[in-house]
Order: sequence, then C-alpha cells, then structure tokens
Amino acid sequence: MTTPGRPIDILLVEDDPADELMTREAFEDNKLRNSLHVAHDGQEALDFLYRQGRYAEAPRPDLILLDLNLPKYDGREVLGRIKADPELAHIPVVVLTTSAAEEDILRSYQLHANAYVTKPVDLDQFIAAIKQIDEFFVQVVRLPSYQQ
Repeated sequence: MTTPGRPIDILLVEDDPADELMTREAFEDNKLRNSLHVAHDGQEALDFLYRQGRYAEAPRPDLILLDLNLPKYDGREVLGRIKADPELAHIPVVVLTTSAAEEDILRSYQLHANAYVTKPVDLDQFIAAIKQIDEFFVQVVRLPSYQQ
C-alpha cells in the first residue's frame, strides 16, 4: 500500500494540448509533487501501460486520468483493456472528460471506472477539480503499490 501523501506516478491520457497544459498548470499551481506522465492517444497509453517501445522503462502508474475522446483507441476501449487485465485492473482510473452525456457516464462505470469527472471549462474550476482528485487519491485513499 502507498503511504498517504507520498508522491505518486500519474498517467494523463489526453490528446488536447490545452487540457494537458491546464492539467500541468494545476499540478504546478498546487505544488503537487506527483510525477505526471502524458500519453496523447489510446495507443500511446497502452504502450505506456504495457511498457512497449519508447515506454519500456515507464513506471507503473498509481493513478490514470483518462479522456474518453481519443484518437487510435478511444478512452472506453483503453478503460476496458485496463480493467480486463489482471496486471492493470488495480490501478484507479478517473475518467476526466468534457462529456456529461449520461450514456458516457454509465458506460464508464460499467467498464469499472473508479470515478467520472466532467472537465470544467473555467481554468480556476479545472485547477480546483485536479486538486480535489489529487487530494482524494493521494492523501485520503490508500493505493496499492505495484510489485514487479
């Protein structure tokens, strides 16, 4: 188990450069000590998680922030693969997306997402949402430690 407050590795799966920048700014503004790794599409996310190609030395993330609308493999496909794999299924996945559609929310939970957060459009609200996710998953929740 992780120690509450310990820095963790977070994989952000996000294809929108503006949303990636806002997430990075949220981490910097809140002086979050966690390591943020970014995959820009579904294939890159799977390569990171399976440590393939340029990600052969990638750390196993403690938390995944996953957009649904991605090129190559969409977020639903990535989420399904993560939760179907015994080596990855324990990693909490927070769907962080612009969609507030009921079918996306329902489908994400059916695929065993740990949380569903609709991205706020306002920068201050977006930063606050990222801070709340961090506080919950780093300081409140005990995450399993990945043993290689």
